[in-house]
Amino acid sequence: MTVRTRAARAAASALIAGALLVGTAGCSFITPTATLNQYDPSDGIGAEVGDVKVRNVLAISNDDDSAVSLMITVVNTTSTSGSLRLQYESVDGERIDISKPITSNTVKTYGTEVDGDTIVITDAGVKAGQLFPIYLQFGDESGQELLIPVISGSDPIYSDLAPASALGE
Repeated sequence: MTVRTRAARAAASALIAGALLVGTAGCSFITPTATLNQYDPSDGIGAEVGDVKVRNVLAISNDDDSAVSLMITVVNTTSTSGSLRLQYESVDGERIDISKPITSNTVKTYGTEVDGDTIVITDAGVKAGQLFPIYLQFGDESGQELLIPVISGSDPIYSDLAPASALGE
């Protein structure tokens, strides 16, 4: 009878250990891994246009929402230089093109520093809290439309980068 009792105890111990293992680690079997979800860890958004990476794109509006300043970082790790083309629709419905040269193997920023290069748009017709549609294209690569968040220039983080400051007003 002791052989049967030992076998029963071993089986019960194995069953309890298995239940404990599944109970404590079972969530990871059915929950997707969060680190595999791609997201933009910033206020702006990002995209890839061919091999060129566009990061942390956002628009900062001035106090009366008459202009926005784009904040954008372009990472070109390729050996190809070209132009980054931004296209948007103005208030009167006209498509406006802005072209900025991007040299090979560089990181180029616009609107990230008070005295740095800026892209100021005075006819966007968007207000803080809205999304500003802009089409991005680089070289011969097919482009991509981004819905860029518009942030108020009254936010203390971005107040120095708002269009009034960028235009020296």
